[in-house]
Amino acid sequence: MEIKFLDLAKINAPYKVQMMQQTEAFIDNGWYILGDQVKAFEHEFAQYIGVKNALGVANGLDALRMIFEGYKALGKLQDGDEVLVPSNTYIASTLAISQSNLTPVPVEPNSATYNLDAGIEKAITSKTKAVLAVHLYGQLADMQALQTICKKHHLILVEDAAQAQGASLKNGLKSGSLGDATGFSFYPGKNLGALGDAGAITTDDDKLAEVISALRNYGSHIKYQNIYKGFNSRLDEIQAAWLRLRLKGLDAENNHRRKLALVYNEGITNTAVTKPIEAAYGNHIYHIYPVLCKRRDELQKHLATKGVQTLIHYPIPPHKQIAYKEWQNLSFPIAEEIHKTELSLPISPVHTEEEIKYVAEMVNQFS
Repeated sequence: MEIKFLDLAKINAPYKVQMMQQTEAFIDNGWYILGDQVKAFEHEFAQYIGVKNALGVANGLDALRMIFEGYKALGKLQDGDEVLVPSNTYIASTLAISQSNLTPVPVEPNSATYNLDAGIEKAITSKTKAVLAVHLYGQLADMQALQTICKKHHLILVEDAAQAQGASLKNGLKSGSLGDATGFSFYPGKNLGALGDAGAITTDDDKLAEVISALRNYGSHIKYQNIYKGFNSRLDEIQAAWLRLRLKGLDAENNHRRKLALVYNEGITNTAVTKPIEAAYGNHIYHIYPVLCKRRDELQKHLATKGVQTLIHYPIPPHKQIAYKEWQNLSFPIAEEIHKTELSLPISPVHTEEEIKYVAEMVNQFS
């Protein structure tokens, strides 16, 4: 049996006919940037998340950066302010802080959920002004604990929901509504994926939304009148049209992922492999199904011989990247262990239970 890690053509196929119709209408319309499709998607996405404002931008990195730049424009952040960020995140989370002339401060995650929790409090200093909570692999950080701590210390709480479109707390509140502002990525492989790079910001803060709406468009609300030294980071009309279609199926696709994760949870019995847990406070949407194995590379090779494609998210933590050579001497044992042992098994809306049972069986055969 051959099992791809991800088959985007198959995932996107149910939406193809409608999208071809949308594309024809889009081309005939003649308005390709910040038009009716973007406005409609922003409205629908805000309603889905449960917030007042959604703003489409070019990608997930820009989404996070626009949030930090927006807070700087409002005077709530200043150059050099410290932002706590997980030590085990994808580098984009950290880059957004650095590129905004803020200071990223890596913090170890919870070793069971791989996300931030109340443990961040010991890292807070007089220079700390914000926390970037990354919902890694599709599982929420402990947002209720983080909300309490941020309120206590008067910190801005930002969500990185690049991997968590549709994840929620047990009370039903979704990622994107749990902090002061949230950055989303719609990279094609995400649970809510575009046909190229795309992103969005959600917030209930009307002033922040107003600033970001200008920042993404050269710092301008009115053409040729520039209030800020802005950026060119806009969601294309064609991506917005596609995302509107995909949004309608997001919950059903996430539910399918959760069912497949249960098959893995029940099927994998190999004690050499650590399966992910679902935190009691939230609903995991399994953008990634990460297992940890001390002999990760051997396990990956074993599965490849059985026709199972896997990926590693991510082999090198940010503090070990050449880009952050000033951090080379820092040690974050939990993050380093995760990055050294993590292997992502196939999981998607188009994988079947039979395929997932097969993968679990092949994992169990590893010795």
